[in-house]
Amino acid sequence: MYTVVGATKSRAFRVMWMLGEIGEDYTQIDAGPRSDEARQYNPSGKIPALLDGDEVLTDSVAIMTYLGDKHGKLTAPAGTPARARQDAMTFWLIDEFDAILWAAAKHSFVFPKDKRVPVIKDSLKAEFIHAADLLAERLDGPFLMGDQMTHADILAVHCINWSIGAGFPRINDKLGQWAATMRDRDAFKAAQAKVAA
Repeated sequence: MYTVVGATKSRAFRVMWMLGEIGEDYTQIDAGPRSDEARQYNPSGKIPALLDGDEVLTDSVAIMTYLGDKHGKLTAPAGTPARARQDAMTFWLIDEFDAILWAAAKHSFVFPKDKRVPVIKDSLKAEFIHAADLLAERLDGPFLMGDQMTHADILAVHCINWSIGAGFPRINDKLGQWAATMRDRDAFKAAQAKVAA
């Protein structure tokens, strides 16, 4: 059984959701970022970490990629054009969604007050909305990669949810409706329920 280290309201949610989608049981250590508990598994204190036997894996996207490859689910096979397209989508989401949201978080509460530049958040919000519009144009099917769900869908929806919590402007209706259908999945609801657990 896997162990996920990280609070539900964090990037650990991505890993928890994916484990639910692929039907793998896990336990959770509800550790916050930079906590002493998190540092036991990652010296930087970043979450999530995944414990698989004696192995400790870090970075939510690396963990999702590992799980997909290990279980042959929510991913295209390595070494295929479909995988290259999936990886391109994943890397784009890291650059255009995740990195923008993380930059806004750093200038909101992560950096010491004297290092924050609050005015930068306006441009980050505009960048995010532009990226969301581009993603909506690319959405051609029930999932980002077409007819099959991949971990790219999990990454995108988690970032959309993060943008809502961070007070970013509302994304376009097409992408918003797609994200709502993804939130209706049983595995999403099961991971979300861990917040109250």
